[in-house]
Amino acid sequence: MQTRFSTAQLANPDVAASEQILRKCVHCGFCTATCPTYVLLGDELDSPRGRIYLIKEMLENDRPATADVVKHVDRCLSCLACMTTCPSGVHYQHLIDHARVHVERTYRRPLHERVLRALLAHTLPFPGRFRAAVALAALARPFAAVLPRQVRAMLELTAHRARGGAASATDAHVFPAQGSRRARVALLAGCVQNVLDPEINAATIRLLNRAGADVVSVPGCCGAIVHHLGREHDSHSLAAPLIERLHGELERGLDAIVVNASGCGTQAKDYGYMFRNDAALAAKAAAVSAKTRDVTEALAELGLPPVSRRGGPAVAYHSACSMQHGQKLDAVPRRLLRDAGFEVREIAEGHLCCGSAGTYNVLQPEIAARLRERKLASIARTGAGVVATGNIGCISQLSVGANVPIVHTAQLLDWATGGPPPSGLKRASDTASQ
Repeated sequence: MQTRFSTAQLANPDVAASEQILRKCVHCGFCTATCPTYVLLGDELDSPRGRIYLIKEMLENDRPATADVVKHVDRCLSCLACMTTCPSGVHYQHLIDHARVHVERTYRRPLHERVLRALLAHTLPFPGRFRAAVALAALARPFAAVLPRQVRAMLELTAHRARGGAASATDAHVFPAQGSRRARVALLAGCVQNVLDPEINAATIRLLNRAGADVVSVPGCCGAIVHHLGREHDSHSLAAPLIERLHGELERGLDAIVVNASGCGTQAKDYGYMFRNDAALAAKAAAVSAKTRDVTEALAELGLPPVSRRGGPAVAYHSACSMQHGQKLDAVPRRLLRDAGFEVREIAEGHLCCGSAGTYNVLQPEIAARLRERKLASIARTGAGVVATGNIGCISQLSVGANVPIVHTAQLLDWATGGPPPSGLKRASDTASQ
């Protein structure tokens, strides 16, 4: 794609990076076949190629975002399926991120949108605030029918919260390996996941301990939620102290930084790029990114602990977009589940997003609901008794309306190697036996 940025514009490192991305696009349109919004809506401007044209025109002319541009940029899930499909290596992730920052800086949204987006940005990354919001949501749920659609979407998603308001599974700081120690890893404790389902971190720690790893729990939000809202300052403010903490653990000796929410893992693996122009943090951020592993990657390197039980329901594996497209991890989780004795079944249209996408299912509830229904129909056709996935957003999204339990891959692996059954699976079994 030909570009016409001025020398002055290209002096901005973000513009220079986007210009190089734009020049790689050859207009082939392969991306339209795998873009969820184009598949649903059939509008060229709701495809990566269409958005690329809109972004190029906006950035080249250095003009504020218009309402029409914002509509189509907002509809992008950042699922990154287009990057998996693109034969030219267009790094759409960094381009859409830049566009969102430009929108946030130059466009004044309607008041109700500003309030909702600020509420999400100032609540979700902070576990204490989010726990309070979840408690309030429980009180508001009986009145959901009369509330706005976006508020109803938030209430639906928080209904997944783990039973009984369990305390954080990572209140302690260090969890020693079982048997001889083979590795030392840090586990990103996270924010939203630790409130909605702390069992996931608990299962991850047990699993890594059995694999011979000391686990150091590191608190902090990765910044992904506000990053995808275009709030660059906020995302860097959250990520910077986390990078410092993780780098401090690296200096004390770490074999890996483990992340068990794939959206957070994709973000952490991109810290090197995000902070490339930050003189104080560039080297530390790059070091953190280089050591970051999804929990399934870490287990593949360490080796799955001995399997102590076999059998159980057939598993439909849902590969989160941030896993398969963001981190290019697709085969490893399936292989580990099979090694643990599970029958793994494929979900049709596995490349299409379930509609979670961070806060997308709150901000774009109609499109997100259509994608969820499509995904749940594909899951039902597998006949599996449980769905495994590696991202809390997908778990919350698919749990609304699902007829089978939706659990984290680490929970099933933990169960197979000596841990308790996932509570969702246990409840489904208890219900079936009644």
